Amino acid sequence: MTPQDNEVLTRVGPGTPMGELMREYWIPACLPHELKPDAPPIRLKLLGEKLIAFRDSQGRVGIMDHRCPHRNASLFFGRNGQGGLQCAYHGWKFDVQGHCLDMPNLPPDQQFRARVRAAAYKTAEFGGLVWVYMGRREDPPPFPALEVLGLPDDQRQVSCHQRDCNWLQSMEGDLDTSHFGFLHVGAVQPDDIEPDNLYRWGLIDRAPRYHVKETDWGAMYAAYRPADSGRTFYRFAHFVFPCFALIPDGAMRSMIQATLSVPLDDHHTMTYHLSWVGRESPLRRLKDGGFIPGAGPSGPYLPATSDWLGRWRLAANRDNDYLIDRDAQYGGQSFSGITGIGPQDQAMVESMSGDDEGIVDRSREHLASSDRMVMLTRRRLLAAARAHQADGAVPLNVDAPEVLRGARGGSFVADDGIDWLQAYQAQLDEAASPTGFLQRQE
Repeated sequence: MTPQDNEVLTRVGPGTPMGELMREYWIPACLPHELKPDAPPIRLKLLGEKLIAFRDSQGRVGIMDHRCPHRNASLFFGRNGQGGLQCAYHGWKFDVQGHCLDMPNLPPDQQFRARVRAAAYKTAEFGGLVWVYMGRREDPPPFPALEVLGLPDDQRQVSCHQRDCNWLQSMEGDLDTSHFGFLHVGAVQPDDIEPDNLYRWGLIDRAPRYHVKETDWGAMYAAYRPADSGRTFYRFAHFVFPCFALIPDGAMRSMIQATLSVPLDDHHTMTYHLSWVGRESPLRRLKDGGFIPGAGPSGPYLPATSDWLGRWRLAANRDNDYLIDRDAQYGGQSFSGITGIGPQDQAMVESMSGDDEGIVDRSREHLASSDRMVMLTRRRLLAAARAHQADGAVPLNVDAPEVLRGARGGSFVADDGIDWLQAYQAQLDEAASPTGFLQRQE
């Protein structure tokens, strides 16, 4: 990876190749419950832009540049109520679409409301998230066709946390499968879990081999290793343009989920995890039903602040070394000494770039066969960003998100001698699909 390629992949501000590609998609902005009708606005950072978000008296969501178009005072300090957001400086008021509703510091005959508009973006609520479209199209593209978004709200779990690193570091962690046998369960032995637990094969053999493939939605891989006689254990996962991953954390037959690595700026990421409440995820359980040491819940959050980056920060973080327990690490109870899958991953992806840089220097890497999915994903992203920069071309799933109706992450055991893609399709054919989302792919 050259420094020049790394710049293309990681920079997301206005005018950058990757930033402009990202803006072709709807992206998550926040959780719906963070915005209450007529409540004070909140600060947001998205794709390097400083924004504010609020919910008006009718429950509509507005997301706009935080600067009032009058004198650039921040609308964060504004008064939200009676159908719009009123700037605290001179009282100019704007609705969720940015239309100017009032200029109370001017005589009525000198007002020019029709000629002033706040820089507002289109918003929507679905799938347990507030989404924003920051692109240039007058008519936005369709919404992402992630299977988990189609579930009823009471059948979907949604969580998020912020990471102090570039978005690509966060997403690549979701696409790296061999680290699971070390970082998360390195202290667990095969006999510690039930004999019929799928993940026993991943503990017996912690060095899988890989298949990778370009797809219409991005890329996919299968990590595979021997299971019982004549059978193979597979873990499938997908990269989905622009910054989504379908990870293999559970049995494929019920693995309806997605992880979204949303760039706040070049150095910070909001990671959203959405999953079906009915999914099976046996990998974190021991014979006694308890969590694998260190692999339990991620733990509490720090109190939220009104800062640009003050939301959804884990209490276990860089400043306290992620609460690492060296006694547990060296005593064999935990491979990493860090409690929680989230903090474990976070410690690794944040540490790649040092304490204050936020972007890893990929020219220092020595990639191996275990990184084939990471390499393919980078190539797909680079090609897409450059094609978009050259002539405005976009990946297929911008305008045809339905191509994703053949993608699901997850794990299973299949008979040897079956092609890996045939084995994958056979699992999809038998998978639970409460929304009727899945379609056979030829």
